[in-house]
Amino acid sequence: MQNDVLALAKALIERDSVTPADAGCQTMMTEFLRPLGFDIEMLPFEDTLNMWARKGKQGPLFCFAGHTDVVPPGPLDKWQFPPFKPTEKDGYLYGRGAADMKGSLAAMLVATRRFVETHPQHCGSIAFLITSDEEGPFINGTTRVIDTLEARNEKITWCLVGEPSSTAKVGDVVKNGRRGSLTGHLQVKGIQGHVAYPHLARNPVHQAAPALAELAAVQWDKGNASFPPTSFQISNISAGTGAGNVIPGELAVQFNFRFSTEVTDQQLIERTRSILDAHHLEYELDWTFNGQPFLTDSGKLVDATRIAIRKGCGLETELSTAGGTSDGRFIAPTGAQVIELGPVNATIHKVNECVKIEDLYKLADTYEALLEGLLC
Repeated sequence: MQNDVLALAKALIERDSVTPADAGCQTMMTEFLRPLGFDIEMLPFEDTLNMWARKGKQGPLFCFAGHTDVVPPGPLDKWQFPPFKPTEKDGYLYGRGAADMKGSLAAMLVATRRFVETHPQHCGSIAFLITSDEEGPFINGTTRVIDTLEARNEKITWCLVGEPSSTAKVGDVVKNGRRGSLTGHLQVKGIQGHVAYPHLARNPVHQAAPALAELAAVQWDKGNASFPPTSFQISNISAGTGAGNVIPGELAVQFNFRFSTEVTDQQLIERTRSILDAHHLEYELDWTFNGQPFLTDSGKLVDATRIAIRKGCGLETELSTAGGTSDGRFIAPTGAQVIELGPVNATIHKVNECVKIEDLYKLADTYEALLEGLLC
């Protein structure tokens, strides 16, 4: 059974599924799940392939959620082994997606088969929600599958997202929530001119600098027991023609808020505009909303997950809302309890991405124990 986890992880890694490509990963998963009694529904939206697989008609519904797409491998000459040729060395499995998150998918599949074979008359239902755009623009994947499920009032009770949540040892950290994400695209208008005649120009960099400094210094909130304070970070900034004797006519700034449940996206937007207006800037400001914060701070899923990690990993876990966003932000608003539990995240998105093979076995054991804790 443990060898099955490793074999599946290798088979998935071999498929060059750089986002939004799926490269046959979901077909392989359907072939695994269909003999277990799962009804398969493929949901292609634009360039993205999605899969909704469900066994059972009754509630409660437990769902494994994940993605088959991976980030590009980057410079191939920097890899110790070819990124899409899974390779074992010193107890680790190397390959793009090994940790994020094809290893998790393999553990989910094997855990489900073990559980179904051992408990054929289990309570409730089991589902898989799998997308191929989590690493990309995330507009045609999980969010649209959730829209489809909501339209027919098909509700997920508990959801485990297989993102690499662990820090030092598999199972040491479970993500029980995520901060919200809001990106601003700011264009500050000036007047281009010669640097020797500044009175004939208006430098948008000079004008905007005090406002940006104020935005960076603001305490947006103090956070709470589950979330750190909201953060503001400038991610991109550009101005000028490249010439050293030209005052730029426009400044482009991109910034991001990672925000807690203590503030809303609308409050952040209004306060940002008030600061920019106070500095008398001529500007345009557009926003990209990436997701609301969510939190599963207690309940049956959290309790069962703690117990499952003790059984599968032999340790006590820590609940955390740190890190970036995940597709859990699309699932939680439906009322589902959502947690993220996967491998150690030390090498995700890096050259020579890898996962400890023993950790994949522990994950499969933990996922199986979680199913037992919820559906038996």
